[in-house]
Amino acid sequence: MSPQSAHTVAPLSEAARKRGLNGLLVYTFFMVTGFAMLMPLVAVHYVNDIGLAAAAVGVALAVRQLTQQGLALVGGVLSDRYGARRMICLGVLLRAAGFASLAFAVDLPLLLAAMVLSALGGAMFEAPYQASIAALTDETSRPRYYALSNWISGVATTLGPLLGVALLRFDFRMVCLVAAACFALNFAIALRLLPRVEMPPQPPPLRHGLELVRRNRAFVRLVALMMLYWFVAVQINISFPLLAQKLSGSVDGVGAMFALSAGITVALQYGLVRWLEKRLSSAQVLVLGVAIMSLAAGAIGVIDDFIGFLMCVAVFSLGALMTRPTQQTLIAGLADPRALGTFLGVSSLSLAVGGGIGNIAGGWLVDLAVARHWPWLPWSVFCAIGLLSATGLHLATRNRASMEIAPARS
Repeated sequence: MSPQSAHTVAPLSEAARKRGLNGLLVYTFFMVTGFAMLMPLVAVHYVNDIGLAAAAVGVALAVRQLTQQGLALVGGVLSDRYGARRMICLGVLLRAAGFASLAFAVDLPLLLAAMVLSALGGAMFEAPYQASIAALTDETSRPRYYALSNWISGVATTLGPLLGVALLRFDFRMVCLVAAACFALNFAIALRLLPRVEMPPQPPPLRHGLELVRRNRAFVRLVALMMLYWFVAVQINISFPLLAQKLSGSVDGVGAMFALSAGITVALQYGLVRWLEKRLSSAQVLVLGVAIMSLAAGAIGVIDDFIGFLMCVAVFSLGALMTRPTQQTLIAGLADPRALGTFLGVSSLSLAVGGGIGNIAGGWLVDLAVARHWPWLPWSVFCAIGLLSATGLHLATRNRASMEIAPARS
């Protein structure tokens, strides 16, 4: 079930609808917890314990990002034809298998295989999960539900790395297996609590939606500029953890970093963004958030202690929580309602490409900085690319009328 067909649902009682939404909240908690307890520790484990180059681990992380986000559109198309619940169940089982296989991946080929398997699972359940929320809510209940779901995600993002670091005291394999168990549990939750959703008899052809995307220049421009943003944003999963452990002298520093970032998100996400959007447009909040993230990343290059690093992480997190909802608002506003699923699937390519290159370049720049004794190098590059993204977004969105393309003209 893609977002464009998310509102076609089989007749459901209010109790069934509420049960499905509550089930999705529980699902969200375990989904985010399972991911957050494992993925931030991958770079630390494979660089420091297995002995792989940071650039090689960056490639593996990039492969996961590119595979999952690049195939998200496929997951939406398959769920249109076979049902959202079925695709969610398949996806979480694949993700569980991928995470469990990481427990036994002791070299780069096995790491890449585990990442691909995990990514395929994410590609299968991501769009159906989002579409299920849309299908079970209406215009009045949806904003409140998303606010609650995002808060639960923030809590899970806070707890996940702390749990992962605690389990790491036993063994990295334990982290992998517990993370896999979270997704295996979500299989039971989806099977038991999510209702069946009626599929449209004849979904629109994919080629039609892609043609609408191609002709919507404002949308394509925004997606391209967001690639630069994601290049910087994904450093929280590779460059940041590596420096956190180096400065703190312990993997506990990684947990502290993620706890701080998630804590700021939980405390400020809803209230700060709502306050800003009363005073600024969504585009202005997005540009401001990207600029703050970029400057915080650049500042890391001139600090040499863990406390200073955490201060930069706090500012980076502040910028990040400003960008998440606003970029989604702008992308959805430019998407053509006649092919919403295709537009949202294409928008995921900004994370696939920008995040993939960011992971590879981030690991390579960390290695280069160590070899050349240029500790400022990665952070200067991240700052420059982020400010380039902010400038481009400002130029692309300063004329509000240019961001509002009527579907009839597509």
